[in-house]
Amino acid sequence: MSLGCTLPPAAHAQERLLTFERGVPAEIRVDQGKFVNARTSGKVSRVVVGNPEIATAVPLTDTTLYVLGKAEGRTNFAVYGTNDTLLGLVNVEVGTDVSDLQQTIQNAVPQAKVRVETINGRTRLSGAVPDGISQRKILEIAEQYSSAPVINAMNVTGGQQVLIEVRVVEANRNAGRQLGVSWFARAKGTGIATGTAASQRGINVGALFPNGNSPFGTVLAQILGGGISADVLIQALEEKGLGRRLAEPNLTALSGEKASFLVGGEVPIPVAENDGKVTVQYKEYGVRLNFTPVVLDSGLINLKLEPEVSQVDENTAIRSATIEIPAFITRRASTTIEIRDGQSLAMAGLLQSLHRKTQDQLPWLGQVPVLGALFRSSSFQEEETDLVIIVTPHLVRPAKPGQPLRTPLDSKSPSNDAEFFLLGQMEVSNDLQRRFAEGTDVIGPFGHIVDLKPEVKNVSKKIVKR
Repeated sequence: MSLGCTLPPAAHAQERLLTFERGVPAEIRVDQGKFVNARTSGKVSRVVVGNPEIATAVPLTDTTLYVLGKAEGRTNFAVYGTNDTLLGLVNVEVGTDVSDLQQTIQNAVPQAKVRVETINGRTRLSGAVPDGISQRKILEIAEQYSSAPVINAMNVTGGQQVLIEVRVVEANRNAGRQLGVSWFARAKGTGIATGTAASQRGINVGALFPNGNSPFGTVLAQILGGGISADVLIQALEEKGLGRRLAEPNLTALSGEKASFLVGGEVPIPVAENDGKVTVQYKEYGVRLNFTPVVLDSGLINLKLEPEVSQVDENTAIRSATIEIPAFITRRASTTIEIRDGQSLAMAGLLQSLHRKTQDQLPWLGQVPVLGALFRSSSFQEEETDLVIIVTPHLVRPAKPGQPLRTPLDSKSPSNDAEFFLLGQMEVSNDLQRRFAEGTDVIGPFGHIVDLKPEVKNVSKKIVKR
C-alpha cells in the first residue's frame, strides 16, 4: 500500500488514498485526538482493530474509512471486502501533534532546517543547525513540549573543532616598569620608541608604562591592544628574570564538549573513616585548565574558561605526632567570553603576596639590647606576583585522508661526522641535502639588487656574483 496524498498537518481532517499491495502493510499516522479519512480502491465490508484503546477505524461508506487516534502508540487493523475477503493490513501510529512545536522552532531559529516527528511517544529532531548554540536552544524548546527524553538527530553544519592555545605566565607585579626601562635601552635596536614621538612601526613605551606601579596584567592588556604579540613580551620578561612560563598547552575539543589539562602532581592526604580506619586520597595540584568551547554563528567562539594554579604550602600544613596534612595555595578563576578565531584574550589579577623575615644571630649575644645588633643579621623580603593567562582559540578541521603532516623536526636532521667536524654544523637541511644529491644545488638569479629602505633616505646598490 502507498499513500496517495498528504494534507498539511494543520488540517483537522486528512485523507489518505490506500492502494493495497499483496503482503505489504499500509502505513497511516494520525495525531492524538484527531482523525483521518482513508479511501480504498476496493469495497470495504468491515474493519477489525487490534487495539481499540489506541485507535479506532470505522467504515463510513463502501470505499471510505474513518480512523481516529485516541492514545499514543502503535496498532493495526485489517480491512475486509465482500465475502470477508482480506484486502490488506494497515499499521497505525498515533503520536502528538508537533505542528505547534515545529512553528515555535522555526520562529526561534529561522536559519535552522529541523524536522520534528514522534517515534513511540518520543519527540525526534532531525535536520541541520548552524551552530551549537542554536542546537541547544532547539533542544530546550523541545523539552518543554515533551515529558519524555528528546531524540537528538540534528547535525551542526559549522566548524565544530576548536584548538585553544594557552600560555600561563607568572610575572612580577611591577614588571611593567622594569620592562619599560629595558625596552627603553633597547629601543634603537628593536624599533621600539619611547616618549611621545614614536616611529611608524614602534611602540610608545611612555604611553604603555605611565606608572611604575601598574600591575602587569594592565600592562599586558595595553600591549595586546596595541597589536603587539604576547610572545614578545613574555620573552622579554624571561630574559630579565621577571617572569616564567608555568605551562603552554594546546588543546582541541569538539564544540559543546569539555576539555581539561593538568600539569603538576598528586599529594597523598589521609582521610579518617567512620570505623576509625585511615584511608589515603590524592589531591591534584599544579596548572589546570578546563574549557568548554561552543561555536557560534558568524565565526564567534563562546568559551567557558576555568584556569587554576595551585601549589603545596608546607608552612600552613597541619602536623601531629604521626600524621601531616598538607595545605595548598590556589589561584582560580572562572569566566565565559566570546571571541573570534585567532584573537587573544589575557586574564590577570590573580595576585599572590609573599613576605619573608629571617634573622640569624649568635646565641645569647644577639639578644643583648643595643649591642646585640652587632651579633645578629636580619633580612626582609617582599614579593608580589601576578598570574596571567593568555588564551587564543582557533577553528580547526582534521587533515584530509592521505594529506602529509610535517613537524619542525622534518625539515632538518642531525649532521654526520664529516659535516660536524669539517663544517661545524650540528644539523643540516633535508631539502638542501636532497637538492645536492640530485645535482641541482642552489640556483637563482644574479645581477644588481636595488635595496630601498624607508628609514634611510638613500639608495644602496648590491652586486651579486654567481
